[in-house]
Amino acid sequence: MSVDHRNIASGFPIPKENYCDQPYVVVTRDGNWLCVVTTGPGQESKPGQHIVATVSADKGRSWSPLIDVEPSGERMCSWATLLPVPSGRVYAIYNYDYDGNSTQHGGWLMFRHSDDCGRTWSPDRCRIPMRITKRDRENVNRGERQYFWCIDKPVVREGSVFFALPKLTDGRTLDGAAGWIVKSDNILTESDPTRIRWETLPDGDVGVYDPALGLVQEEQNVEVLSDGTLYMVYRTVTGHPAYAVSRDGAHTWTNPRFLAYPDGRPMKTPRACPRIWKAPDGRFLLWFHNNGYPGWGQGANRNPVWISGGIEADGEIAWSQPEILLYDTDPTIVGMSYPDFIGQDGRIWVTETQKMEARVHELDPALLEGVWNQGRSAAVARAGLVHCSKAALRAGESFAMPRLPDLREGGFTIEAWLRLDEVGEGRTVLDSFGVRNRGLRISTAPGGALELMLHDGASRRWIEAMDETDMAGSVRSLRRWTWATDDGSLRPGCLHHVVFIVDGLSKVCSAAVDGRLCDGGTRRIQGWRRLNPYMGDLNDEGRCRVGADFQGRIERLRIYDRYLLTSEALSNWRAGAAAE
Repeated sequence: MSVDHRNIASGFPIPKENYCDQPYVVVTRDGNWLCVVTTGPGQESKPGQHIVATVSADKGRSWSPLIDVEPSGERMCSWATLLPVPSGRVYAIYNYDYDGNSTQHGGWLMFRHSDDCGRTWSPDRCRIPMRITKRDRENVNRGERQYFWCIDKPVVREGSVFFALPKLTDGRTLDGAAGWIVKSDNILTESDPTRIRWETLPDGDVGVYDPALGLVQEEQNVEVLSDGTLYMVYRTVTGHPAYAVSRDGAHTWTNPRFLAYPDGRPMKTPRACPRIWKAPDGRFLLWFHNNGYPGWGQGANRNPVWISGGIEADGEIAWSQPEILLYDTDPTIVGMSYPDFIGQDGRIWVTETQKMEARVHELDPALLEGVWNQGRSAAVARAGLVHCSKAALRAGESFAMPRLPDLREGGFTIEAWLRLDEVGEGRTVLDSFGVRNRGLRISTAPGGALELMLHDGASRRWIEAMDETDMAGSVRSLRRWTWATDDGSLRPGCLHHVVFIVDGLSKVCSAAVDGRLCDGGTRRIQGWRRLNPYMGDLNDEGRCRVGADFQGRIERLRIYDRYLLTSEALSNWRAGAAAE
């Protein structure tokens, strides 16, 4: 079986001490990669936390020994980001706990620079001043200290550099954040670090903030659209990422609102970093987690990572429906976050961290092109197609069921164009079970939905992390695994396109109905469910039957012996029911 490059274990490790965070990379003037990492000998926020650099000459496959940007010592240094300038100099910007009491999310905003592509760093650090605003005066020290941190990478607009950060009321609980921009209009050309000018934006005293989106509005990051618009994305505790735009160089911003798909549905992500990135060709990617857990969760709500492709239109970005980008096979482990993207030589990579491991991964061009072209593609996927009905199927009819891969080694997709005369509960649409009690069953479910049930003949129990808002709801018997489309998916008398994607590699099952990937709506935190990692062979007698009580007909049925990408499922929908 070939390597699944979405599997986090397939990435190349980035060196660190013990704890590691924010592995951010720039391509330096010599063509190598320079990466900075927040690391330390202990856990996060413990003594000795500091900033290191490392260099790769082979696009992340191997790295140099660690180089101190800030040495490990009494003062914690955290959250470095990188800015290369035309001269070849690289700046590392980070938090510096100057007095030992400001926490890793406070202190001074500092920088050092390197003129040899990161191999050595300036002996002196310089402070970036930030003006005192309402959020600072409201903090636990009444503005005596400032609380903030930066997960952004600087961007360039009309010769000036911009990067975003939140200001907090408390650097320990991370409460009360509002978004701010730090701007320099001469760092790209000024060689004397002490003469670099800095400005805190937006104008006024409040920052980018809407109380309607909750108390937590943090981890702001920005990109630049083709007309100079600054596009800011950040996390909340509502279960949705937010965004705002500025069309006047960060002086004023639109009122923040939730990121949404073109059909108006808000995107979902927990209290985890949603990262926007502009590719060299001007298209966009958004890293997020496609679940609406309203808070930190168990850490497993950052696994898997999903990606959405963005196309600029009329000063905004139209976001695609998402694909799984990376996953960890352990559903209970801390997931991936704090990514950085690298574009070089027509290829794209991403870095990520699980706090104790950091890696770099090259991304599949076909997956990226799929999300970027999702709104236009209208071709039927052919690879892996093992069954396609030639005529409509009605109640009581059967057909030869193709052999499906063992879910420990692969996956499958079942797709149907179907019309139901009535939408009731418990009517069997398809059933492949035989004497060995293995197979799949699709049936109507409450709320106008279709439900898929899988069973491999074994009985077991496991923790299905983050499919519910509490652990008790995630521990259950899985003698038979089930998942349903979103409520209201089906209407009587209407022709519907339904796809169940059973991805045995990532251990995720998702569903799409009429060109919309299910997202759980307002009733569920997500539209996908984890598969039991031990579920295996679903093959039984090799026959599949339409339920005798099924009222309606299946106009076309396709079965694939692999998981389809979201983009492929939606392309099949756009092709229409008549497409062969």
